[in-house]
Amino acid sequence: MPAALTQGRLPESEAIMPTVERLLGDKGARVITIEPSATVLDAAKLMNEHRIGSLVVINRAATARSGKGGASEQEVVVGMFTERDVLTRVVAAKQDPSATRVGDVMTTPVLTCGSRTTLEELRRVMREKRIRHMPVLNDESALCGMVSIGDLNTAKEAVMEETIRMLEIYSYRP
Repeated sequence: MPAALTQGRLPESEAIMPTVERLLGDKGARVITIEPSATVLDAAKLMNEHRIGSLVVINRAATARSGKGGASEQEVVVGMFTERDVLTRVVAAKQDPSATRVGDVMTTPVLTCGSRTTLEELRRVMREKRIRHMPVLNDESALCGMVSIGDLNTAKEAVMEETIRMLEIYSYRP
């Protein structure tokens, strides 16, 4: 297993290939988060409201601002909470969603990727690890996006359609 995976973050490639950064530029970088102290009921309502299947679980940590004095908050990724967690760790376990905390049933540890990770590398790891959603961290390790397997499928479809279009143009030119 590559060293970067054991540390919980995928390697980033400088190669000229489609990257997570480009994907987030196309789809948007909005991420819906929740804190571990929230209830599962609150998390389920939030997922329903936004029509999504997962939430990034974050702790807000105070960090010192470099050179400016004072402090700011950084969201530290501590887990993922998914529809599967609701089914397997709450419903099937007969837990009360209004009394169960997200932090008690979230998935950990979380594998993340960087914005320069190639889409092919990300797809490979998500397939091998059977992960459907992966948080994206920037160079300062701050949460800056989320990629789903559906996002990767949409991106691959667009590349394939463009390839077909280019081959058709090449094949039918006089």
